[in-house]
Amino acid sequence: MIALSLAEIAEVVGGQTHDIPDPSVQVTAPVVRDSREVQPGSLFAAFVGERVDGHDFAAQVVEAGAVAVLASRPVGVPAIVVEDVQSALGALARHVVRRLGATLVALTGSAGKTSTKDLIAQVLQRKAPTVFTPGSLNNEIGLPLTALSATEETRFLVLEMGARGIGHIRYLTDLTPPKIGLVLNVGTAHIGEFGGREQIAQAKGELVESLPEDGAAILNADDPLVRAMASRTKAKVLLFGEADEADVRAENVRLTDSGQPAFTLHTPSGASDVTMRLYGEHHVSNALAAAAVAHELGMSAEEIATALSEAGSLSRWRMEVTERPDGVTIVNDAYNANPESMRAALRALAAMGNGRRTWAVLGKMAELGDEALAEHDAVGRLAVRLNVGKLVAVGGREASWLQLGAYNEGSWGEESVHVSDAQAAVDLLRSELRPGDVVLVKASRSVGLESVAQALLETGAEGEVAAR
Repeated sequence: MIALSLAEIAEVVGGQTHDIPDPSVQVTAPVVRDSREVQPGSLFAAFVGERVDGHDFAAQVVEAGAVAVLASRPVGVPAIVVEDVQSALGALARHVVRRLGATLVALTGSAGKTSTKDLIAQVLQRKAPTVFTPGSLNNEIGLPLTALSATEETRFLVLEMGARGIGHIRYLTDLTPPKIGLVLNVGTAHIGEFGGREQIAQAKGELVESLPEDGAAILNADDPLVRAMASRTKAKVLLFGEADEADVRAENVRLTDSGQPAFTLHTPSGASDVTMRLYGEHHVSNALAAAAVAHELGMSAEEIATALSEAGSLSRWRMEVTERPDGVTIVNDAYNANPESMRAALRALAAMGNGRRTWAVLGKMAELGDEALAEHDAVGRLAVRLNVGKLVAVGGREASWLQLGAYNEGSWGEESVHVSDAQAAVDLLRSELRPGDVVLVKASRSVGLESVAQALLETGAEGEVAAR
């Protein structure tokens, strides 16, 4: 964080200082909400959660080096007391972003946000110091915390923005106004909450509406609902995708024998070849989005292609590929799931199989509303159409729909099986996996299927496990 005194922070957030002997003392380290992340010079934001009250850790964090606590009540140690900690955090982030002078890049979409954000960050880091959202902390708390981790040296601030309703992204862009806004796609993630894809498009488009006239809206030329957002901004519009009219596009798209995408990148400044370290053809669109951002910020096609070819996965449980010593490959994509990402992961699994036996261990996709039955059935059918060796559907009603779709699509009734829980899936796979098999594990975060991937890695570990 840029250095600010406690007196300055109190003025910015409209708070009262309590038990602060010297208000000129500065906060010089990141603002944190987790007591385990406190560093000397931090400001600790005390949130009241369902299970834990951050105020209870006030003395502990000050002892660990925090300068003060941002709190909603006096806590007996140096504190800035405000009516609402979340609102105060947002106000502080807005103030810091205005003072930074960094170029702020914001992105949203129904699928691929975190992977694309990680790609953008790795490309821009080659040009100048870059701060970006860790993991998928893209809400009204995670976003300001990321912004507050920037320092005077930061030149690019890359922020992922999520939404669960109309107005959410507008709120986030008010806290951290972007210069460049990227919309990846409009899919069916959270469609049960929004009510339809048109409503999702309305919410995602709030990002381009926030852009200044001298900014840039980077839009997916291959998604009609995203492309239509060009009419909602006065900023420059840059299109990416595989469409001929895209400003940044891919040609000669293919997958390597191991399932990694390769293509020729075309930008207005030239063309260059890319072979990615990530897995699955869906990363081509993510890479083009990142390339469009980098082009807008002055990087050449060659620089961008080199960075994309060397970029890896920075966030856990997103197509995380690990090969066991016995030759079984585990693909842990269990962080989250929606119909679009499920289809992409299954296609990646099919490509990675390349003659090897494949397994898809899948659980429910949450928040699909009235579309839940049809979408789970369609994913089960797709697994069979892609010749996945066996679908293991894990869990309750939604998993049974996955399995039923596969059963109805299949020829022999042996292409799928339904098991009750993660442990049952582990037991099944332990008994049937053989060297060379490829196992995909994916479901919505609430299902917790990462435990299946971890158990399978531990089962095959005889000495060091080699991660690709």
